[in-house]
Amino acid sequence: MSGIIRSMKYICPMHPEITDDMPGRCPKCHMKLVLKDQVGVATQNKNNSYTPLIIVVSLIVAVTAVLTFHDISLGLYALSKTISYFMIGFFLVFSGFKLMDLAGFAEGYATYDLLAQRWEGYGYIYPFIELFFGLGMILFPTSRELLVVELIVMTFSGIGVAIKLLKHEKFQCSCLGTFLKVPLTKITLVENFGMALLALLLLTLVH
Repeated sequence: MSGIIRSMKYICPMHPEITDDMPGRCPKCHMKLVLKDQVGVATQNKNNSYTPLIIVVSLIVAVTAVLTFHDISLGLYALSKTISYFMIGFFLVFSGFKLMDLAGFAEGYATYDLLAQRWEGYGYIYPFIELFFGLGMILFPTSRELLVVELIVMTFSGIGVAIKLLKHEKFQCSCLGTFLKVPLTKITLVENFGMALLALLLLTLVH
């Protein structure tokens, strides 16, 4: 019917001021535009709580503590081994959550990672990089080459997050993939720089 203005159907989940009649991507964060109705449902279903993250990290810490206690009982305790246990658990668990929805993670990762913004394929590779780090540290816990690579990758990933936070721009936190939702705060920054610092600390402890 002529004279009737057709309403915008698609909207950016992160920037609701960005709308369009056709599917596409947000010019600000590059996320896919979704139907307005879907934005409402997603917001209602979203778990804006730190509880999932707290539970996941607590389990990793618990396993690390048990393994460390076992080392102490055998007279084999070393701080480097405790750090390795935590990093192995962290990389394996966090990569697993990302792999549950690889496409969803890649889309969210592309909203803040410097390389993923330019090459979408990196978002599909990154969870496997974390998986490789975890498995690699089981086989070679004191490999300086592996630790250097971890330090570089995690620092580089954290830089993109820091830039977004400094610009006060919204982005989709993908530290636990899309399976579990956490508030869009500094969690991703802590994840990346925290693991980079642990890799650096481990480098100073191994010979």
